[in-house]
Amino acid sequence: MSARRTTQIFCASTLYGAVTLAAAIDSGCFGPADRRILLVTNNAAVPETTPALDEAEGFARVRGRFDSVLSWNETISPLHPGGWTPRASDLPMLQRHLRKLWDLGDDRVELALESIQVTPALAIAQLLPEAPVTVYADGLMSYGPTRNKIDPLIGGRVGRLLHLDLVPGLTPLLLAEFGAVPEPVPTEAFTKVVEELAAPAPAPGSEEGPALLLGQYLAALNLLTAAEEEELHLRMVRGAIARGHRRLVFKPHPMAPDAWSRSLVEVAEELGAALTVEDRPVLAEVLFRELRPALVVGCFSTALLTASTFYGLPVARVGTRALLERLTPFQNSNRIPLTVVDAVVPPLEPGAEGDAGEVGTEELNDLVAAVGFAMQPKIRPELREPAVRHLSGPLAERTRHHFTRRRLTVLDLPGGLPIPRHPRVRRLARRALRLRKALKK
Repeated sequence: MSARRTTQIFCASTLYGAVTLAAAIDSGCFGPADRRILLVTNNAAVPETTPALDEAEGFARVRGRFDSVLSWNETISPLHPGGWTPRASDLPMLQRHLRKLWDLGDDRVELALESIQVTPALAIAQLLPEAPVTVYADGLMSYGPTRNKIDPLIGGRVGRLLHLDLVPGLTPLLLAEFGAVPEPVPTEAFTKVVEELAAPAPAPGSEEGPALLLGQYLAALNLLTAAEEEELHLRMVRGAIARGHRRLVFKPHPMAPDAWSRSLVEVAEELGAALTVEDRPVLAEVLFRELRPALVVGCFSTALLTASTFYGLPVARVGTRALLERLTPFQNSNRIPLTVVDAVVPPLEPGAEGDAGEVGTEELNDLVAAVGFAMQPKIRPELREPAVRHLSGPLAERTRHHFTRRRLTVLDLPGGLPIPRHPRVRRLARRALRLRKALKK
């Protein structure tokens, strides 16, 4: 009897994710396989009007790592990848259909998925129930806890978490409740793939690079209003010019309005600087190599850490404190990226948002564990001990802005208000709290 064929299926929704997978393959993070499939998902609100990653500039240079490229959108058309999960009663039929459609036969399938707690990754895992799963994370969210409970039949199949080592020494929390082992993708492999996508770097001794400003389009995530985000970008411009930079490059989010870019150009001119807009849909890391910027400015973009850790570039943050105060609910998965950037990246405007003092590796792990426990106490109850340690320690006052008094009180953590112990008093306190909420409406 001939041995079963092994097929590896790599699911990606962004070019950044595809580059991470390419780096992982190049560095031997995945074993040998008879066939490697890249399954492309386009999760945009209107996929028909937004190019998928296999249409992005530079994708052809990544394409060679895979034997074939399939589209999840075409597989489930006309349904949307972000809103469809198979019904339990349909699973046996759909599992057979998918194996036939993708010519999997009786192959032994291995999956590499992103964001397994939500669709489309969750749906794909359900349709290939015997496949072991590797979850790969291409950003700062890997350092945070799993944002909701996952069916143990899915989570128990996750053997490891591949991630970029954005903050050396910081241990990811994602999927640790299932025993997933964090495994960093070698930095050299990642930067080598980026090098394939980029134009030649500036020659040594050439003029100083520009200040690179990173837009994130936070309004689309309902974290800021459009006007507030435009003002955030203007703060980046003013702050970079105040530091003496006269050449600026703004990399807008692909979905951001053009009017924002025009206003930045006008303000920069008024302040005696020249700002150009990078309208190519390229990765920020490509620009790090091509421009060798003298400064990289952003809010809480993962690119701030790739700039600092992978490319040794100076970085600065803007707006993290205000976002931490208004981010709701507390479990919002953007909280850990905000926490990490606020803790390790210095502010652009001295004194405006507090300085990023020296935070040791152990202290940073405790801070992230404390925030992670406050976000998901039921999923990660074992994080209470490091949370108490941090909130009782010498850095507690400097990092208090990462927590709300209400959250600390509800979880009975240091820094919260004393909780009445008598049941009747506690009932009265809860009733008063409900009344207060009703009056605010």
